[in-house]
Amino acid sequence: MEKLKIIIGYVIICAVWGSTWLAMKFALEHYPPLLATSVRFFIASAGLYLLIRLRGQRVYFDKKNIKIFLNLTIFSYSIPFALVFYAEQTVSSGLGAVLFATFPLFVVIFSRIMLGDSVGVYKIFGVVLGFTGIVIIFWNDLATSNFDALTGIFLILLSSAIQAYVSVYLKKHGKNVSVLQMNFYPFLASGFIVLFFSLMLEKIPHQLFNAEGLLAITYLALFGSVLTFTTYYWLMKRMNVVILSLSSFITPIIAVYLGWLILNETFNERIYVASALVLSGVLLANFQGLKNFIREKKNA
Repeated sequence: MEKLKIIIGYVIICAVWGSTWLAMKFALEHYPPLLATSVRFFIASAGLYLLIRLRGQRVYFDKKNIKIFLNLTIFSYSIPFALVFYAEQTVSSGLGAVLFATFPLFVVIFSRIMLGDSVGVYKIFGVVLGFTGIVIIFWNDLATSNFDALTGIFLILLSSAIQAYVSVYLKKHGKNVSVLQMNFYPFLASGFIVLFFSLMLEKIPHQLFNAEGLLAITYLALFGSVLTFTTYYWLMKRMNVVILSLSSFITPIIAVYLGWLILNETFNERIYVASALVLSGVLLANFQGLKNFIREKKNA
């Protein structure tokens, strides 16, 4: 029964995270990016609060973890989520997911800088291969001066890098913090921060209630944030971390397929080649860990 739960959990995070890029497109048809991001945070924080209470826990604020809360609020939620929403205006959902798949490559870099982790030959080649794909994606838009597309690509890469930094920071400093408590206040605070900038910078639509747009944002909040985060951390305690990290390889494949199926998004040959390089780089960066996992299974 435990193995079945693990399989179901793994399928859930891959499928939901693969579909969030599509949901963002639907949300952006009705709401400006910062407003959509802030509403997502408010709904997610409400969902987390309900989950905490259902577990019989109380919501508390631990002053000892103020640095962790601030890092999560600013660098894990407010800035990177707003960047991705803004970028999705000019970047297809499938390409956005492929670009964000660079996340584990940035983790390799920050782990070396912040934790002193060893970087083997597979990780080095994986990072080089992945970023070669990114250069190819950039190249055509750079040559044609398509600055809107370039901006979108850059913002998603920046979001990926920032979230990778926070992940390594949490690995170093956040081991003893409850997952639900750790995310509730940053979600709530991020909602207010992003809403402030939305009111300052964006034109708020006259008709705020739109069923399709609110449904998309609610899906992003409750499924794309609350369900996936809690499931991911639950899986971290029960399965090999390398296999779990390969979800970042599977997610963009699902996103590309959904973008093609529902939004009729297409890639040219250059983007297909570049995407293959990025995903191959992710796979290669995890290859040594995968080999070790297979060796352990054989020796068990």
